[in-house]
Amino acid sequence: MTTLRPGVSADAGPPPRGSARSSAAATRRPWIFLFERRGDYRERVTYGRDPRVDAYLESLPPWQREVGQRLRDLVHSVDDDVVETIKFTNRPYFVLQGNVCALLAAKDHVNLFLYDGAIVPDPEGIITGGHDNTTARTVAVRQGEEINERALAAMIGQIIANNRAGGWRKLKRKAP
Repeated sequence: MTTLRPGVSADAGPPPRGSARSSAAATRRPWIFLFERRGDYRERVTYGRDPRVDAYLESLPPWQREVGQRLRDLVHSVDDDVVETIKFTNRPYFVLQGNVCALLAAKDHVNLFLYDGAIVPDPEGIITGGHDNTTARTVAVRQGEEINERALAAMIGQIIANNRAGGWRKLKRKAP
């Protein structure tokens, strides 16, 4: 039994032998995570963890580690097929038929870059940067700020749907 944080634990085990996973995915271990909010356990999230993403998060100050882990869990809760990896030496990326988002800690905040081609609606105004960017926009979370999980999950879900439909570049070409 592995302790994730006080009072929350998960069984860890090796991936099934002979599975049809890619070699990168085969090195990841399945873990079960529980979203925790104000003491309530809301949802079980199971996903393959990349140990390089674990190492990235472990290198952060405690509050950024917590925010990063919450964002990581949220991304995986949207779709079980999302895969995490490292790109550009040390940056955690979440991919599914293309980039979905990337995580990057800065001095005073944690950024989640949404690779949406600026076509996913943001009705709740959670985008904090890159409004005019044609590739990705940013949601920055500062210490002590609440994460609008519902709105962020909806945006991530739309990005995944767009990726499955051929990606935002293809969708932009088709748009009138």
